[in-house]
Amino acid sequence: MSPSEAGGEADQPGPNHGAGLERRHYGMATLIRGTLVGLYLALVVPLPLLASGGLRPLLSIAVPMGLALVLAITSESVTVDPNGLVVGHPPWCSWWLRRGWSLEWNEITALTAVATSQGGRVYYLRSAKGSFLMPQRVTQFADFLDQLHQHTGLDTQAIGRISPPWTYQLLAVLTALMLLGELVALGLQSAGSLAP
Repeated sequence: MSPSEAGGEADQPGPNHGAGLERRHYGMATLIRGTLVGLYLALVVPLPLLASGGLRPLLSIAVPMGLALVLAITSESVTVDPNGLVVGHPPWCSWWLRRGWSLEWNEITALTAVATSQGGRVYYLRSAKGSFLMPQRVTQFADFLDQLHQHTGLDTQAIGRISPPWTYQLLAVLTALMLLGELVALGLQSAGSLAP
């Protein structure tokens, strides 16, 4: 898809460019973050219980470290203000992940769409600095797109999330069932070990 089809070159910003915009913060959507954290717990937490004696201490350390990594990765957020936008992580993990970028509104010149192997589309914000992956998993995504349109003049009407909501809803249900099954199995195991 050409840049013009994905939003094209930026039109001339309207009279509200950079005006009247308070600072806004968009974290990762709760459904997406909660599902990813829950899936990690469902897949990894049982491992120390299933491991042989020698591996248990190592896994007991590795599991919380992995959880910290998942929480850090899913804490990426976007901050928007009258000058532009900043994509990054909170201070507790930004020193570690060292990912993030920022652009002023007047630096953004175009949107480029790229098809993914799963059939979705990701979008890159283009500027003289390079191309930057536009966040598509943030909460209040429609409002974020509206701010992007108002302050750059780019057409954002065709932009959607990378995956439709039902995919994360289904994954959340499966994750909940996995966690429930593991709790039931743990309860039965504990009851069996206490039986005479």
